[in-house]
Amino acid sequence: MTLHVTNTLTGEKEPFEPQDPENVLLYYCGLTVSDPPHLGHARSWVHVDVMHRWLEHLGYDVRHVENFTDVNEKIVARVGEDDLGEDEQAVAETYVAQTIDDMRSLNLLRAEVYPRVSEHVPEIIDLVETLVEEGYAYEANGSVYFDVTTFDDYGKLSNQDLEEIESQGDPDERSEKRHPADFALWKAGGVDASAIEEHHHEGAAPPEEACERATTWDSPWGEGRPGWHIECSAMSMTHLGETLDIHVGGRDLVFPHHENEIAQSEAATGREFASYWLHCELFQMGEEKMSSSLGNFVTVEEAVGEWGSNVVRTFLTAGSYNSSQLYSDETIAEAVERWERLERAYERAVDAVDSPAAGSKVEDSALRTAVEQAREDFATAMNDDFNTREAQSALLEVASAINRHLEEAAPSGDHATYDYRGLRRAVGGLEEFGGILGLSFAGETAGDVDLAADVVELVLDVRARERDAGNYDRADELRDELEALGVEVQDTDSGASYRLPDAN
Repeated sequence: MTLHVTNTLTGEKEPFEPQDPENVLLYYCGLTVSDPPHLGHARSWVHVDVMHRWLEHLGYDVRHVENFTDVNEKIVARVGEDDLGEDEQAVAETYVAQTIDDMRSLNLLRAEVYPRVSEHVPEIIDLVETLVEEGYAYEANGSVYFDVTTFDDYGKLSNQDLEEIESQGDPDERSEKRHPADFALWKAGGVDASAIEEHHHEGAAPPEEACERATTWDSPWGEGRPGWHIECSAMSMTHLGETLDIHVGGRDLVFPHHENEIAQSEAATGREFASYWLHCELFQMGEEKMSSSLGNFVTVEEAVGEWGSNVVRTFLTAGSYNSSQLYSDETIAEAVERWERLERAYERAVDAVDSPAAGSKVEDSALRTAVEQAREDFATAMNDDFNTREAQSALLEVASAINRHLEEAAPSGDHATYDYRGLRRAVGGLEEFGGILGLSFAGETAGDVDLAADVVELVLDVRARERDAGNYDRADELRDELEALGVEVQDTDSGASYRLPDAN
């Protein structure tokens, strides 16, 4: 069966046909690193990860790019807060590090690259210059705006008529713009204190002081900062080229962010920006979406710490990416029960297949048929727009088939009663297809990671004492020994930080 995906651009479920039959270019609009990642972010991460895994299962070489937005007023609003950092980039680095740790804790495949806005300002400026030269953008008082009236297809993603679109951007921009829907590609100057007041956190520097620590760059139009929408176009085209196969993001980004990405990218290149637009529905907590700005969220760190990555992933894949999902005690409890059913069945099957009661001539046709049907059902579900809900149900059918076989074929005397081949296929099916959902039947690794972290911190304490005593050669030896084990050590003004090697 051919993979079909629901394309927001057309509103239709379509057969997936990448530009290159062997490769897929996948871009995901990543996190603005101004808060700890929460389950709403994790939901999209996990579904993009499942897409990546299934595409690889189908034989594609997947080039997956996911950005970090590390230039943003919300980041500036946290400058000076606790130990987050004394300027915009330091705060961003703190949350980038936490985001990467959370991604690893969720057993996500690594993207090919995680570009950051701050690294791509030259490419952003080049793209803006192209739009100005081609007549799609104009300068006003040091800022540059995209002229939406010059792009005939504006509104095609969100299915809106230009004259019905409300004004975009800050109120103080309206006098500079030719059309209310024009949007900023480059913003003159730095960050205004009024722009961060509503995002200001207790303990952070006063807004006026925080804004002085925001980053600005020189440009042909004067000192300033990039607009939000142009950032993703520049980063995605830098690493994946002018046309993407799949662009994924949250449903709340359809307009204005993704609409504006299309306009500026296609105006600059004359080519289709993305063939398929896939949008993850919002994650509900009570009557509202889970959101950092609303303060109604459960962080990834809290969730994985309490339930483990397998339960969290079971919970998040219980609904398909393009269906809404509710966080509640009941839905979490259901995920715990589902994962425990899968884990128990897997462990029982492994014990049985490795026991003397498993025979080479024993055959349970019902078990084998159930496993093969589950394989078919899993593939059908995943090819139907990455339907993880039905795919998870197929895994649970394997668990049920295992349990029925073990109960009906309980050992009696010295005779083999278990179907070795059938159980082996069942174990392999759970491992293979559970792996596509990112589930690991090898057990949680958090305890091992915690122990390793404690050991590394002890070694770094010893290294710090050696340096304080002037024993720099010994300190360097300790660092080299850690790095030989795959531990990345970075010296900073506030002490040494480190990153453990990925265990997956």
